[in-house]
Amino acid sequence: MTDIPVTAAVRVLRAQKVPFEPFFYAYEERGGTRRSAAELGVDEHHVIKTLIFQDDGKKPFVILMHGDREVSAKNLARLLGVKRVEPCAPAVADRHSGYQVGGTSPFGTRRAMPVYMERSITALDQVYINGGKRGFLVRVPVADLVRVLTPTLVDAATAG
Repeated sequence: MTDIPVTAAVRVLRAQKVPFEPFFYAYEERGGTRRSAAELGVDEHHVIKTLIFQDDGKKPFVILMHGDREVSAKNLARLLGVKRVEPCAPAVADRHSGYQVGGTSPFGTRRAMPVYMERSITALDQVYINGGKRGFLVRVPVADLVRVLTPTLVDAATAG
């Protein structure tokens, strides 16, 4: 087995006693969750994207979404009570999270940010989520994801 990279995310998972299983895949630029799910042989719905968005006041936040769904920025802005939200530019997202886009984990971000999570993720037992490095996912129980991140649940998904 390949050595597990000791990322900020892995440190948080260990400190919070979250049982996790590492999974590695060949990272492909713009391959996204479709690529990782196909390579690992798992349902893309169970692969969770960690996206860094910002509101109209440029305040960053994390949104967790199923790999086979997209975030409806319009619905999310309405739910958050702001005029609009948008994904951060990659360099801005990297600065806020401390991770490279494509390797962003919600655990151990450089900057503390609110975390929003698509409500239907809570219906799953376990999910695959980035471990803080491109080509590295961790499978974690959803109950622990919720316990550690204390996300605000939202209904902001649209078909991918």
